[in-house]
Amino acid sequence: MRILFIGDVVGKSGRTAVADHLPGAIRDWKLDLVVVNGENAAGGFGITENIYHELVDAGADAVTLGNHAWNQKEALVFIERAPRLIRPLNFPRYTPGRGAAMIEAKNGARALVINVMGRVFMEPLNDPFSAIERELEACPLGEAADAIVIDFHGEASSEKQGMAFFCDGRASMVIGTHTHVPTADHQILSGGTAYMTDAGMTGDYDSVIGMQKDEPLRRFTTGIPSGRFEPANGAATLSGVAVETDPASGLARKIAPVRIGGRLQPALPEFWLS
Repeated sequence: MRILFIGDVVGKSGRTAVADHLPGAIRDWKLDLVVVNGENAAGGFGITENIYHELVDAGADAVTLGNHAWNQKEALVFIERAPRLIRPLNFPRYTPGRGAAMIEAKNGARALVINVMGRVFMEPLNDPFSAIERELEACPLGEAADAIVIDFHGEASSEKQGMAFFCDGRASMVIGTHTHVPTADHQILSGGTAYMTDAGMTGDYDSVIGMQKDEPLRRFTTGIPSGRFEPANGAATLSGVAVETDPASGLARKIAPVRIGGRLQPALPEFWLS
């Protein structure tokens, strides 16, 4: 299975990058599954129903969230009628929506997509490791699912790495989100799980993690907030990771970073370019 994971989409610039580049990537790379983190898609904070449909219409098979899941209050309601929208699994028991969803891939395969949030330097949620354990036990890779994609939304690299090794051999891929900076450690672990500490953001990198620079710099230098954070509106880089899985086991056999457009050096999955 050919899977593209797209990192945090930030504001209108990020959404434009998805609309401009994703349909062509699906066509040219013959993608089977596209997972997009959309928790910053609405002005940098949260997601709306219209934006959710915009991402799906562009080709996203699943849209994951994170700590900004409820910044747009309408998400608390429309998530119940948005079967491809997945919030962190380890939110409290009666939180609206779902933390995992079985998605039918473009080739008809079964893909379990899980969104989970870290706790180190983050909000005090339920234990992400026990939450993931329950999902993996209930839906074994290669038996109940042809692929398992885990979006680990967290601040600490150590916690993301720990989750990857915890899932190694039981998930197709564990990809980190949240820090908005793509890491250079894409790899396939010894058990066959693809891993990258952070997929990076899909947004304008002439910014402070996607936000216009003036207000963050003012707060850093004076300690005084004087306005709202606003997303940067320059040309965005679509950032993410490409993974190809073995059809028999569901484990990864190829991985590469993806960066298209904007300021960052381009990176494409050469194994799909022939």
